[in-house]
Amino acid sequence: MSEDFASRVYQVTASIPYGRVTTFGRIARALGSPRSARMVGWALNRSPRELNLPAHRVVNRNGVLSGALHFGHPDAMADLLREEGVTFVDEITVDLDAFVWDPAEDPSLDELFVFPD
Repeated sequence: MSEDFASRVYQVTASIPYGRVTTFGRIARALGSPRSARMVGWALNRSPRELNLPAHRVVNRNGVLSGALHFGHPDAMADLLREEGVTFVDEITVDLDAFVWDPAEDPSLDELFVFPD
């Protein structure tokens, strides 16, 4: 994984609005690497703590809190999302229909999605 890719993952993650979630795949697609959802997860797992990224707002394609164990306790990720008003369809699945945010549709991130020829 390139440092540039990881850096762009961090920028997108930092931009996820409060009370919204996105998926590993949506971040990967927005960055021009639609088959790199796992790489997004790896980048977030290795992200420097000082960036203080809202990684709790990134879920898998079905809305499942697949990264919950990285927050120290499985309930920590869900608790952070609930504090932001995010609701769930079951104990570990976010209501994606109501709370999903697609970075590719956010014009403030357009500069991250421009790739050289």
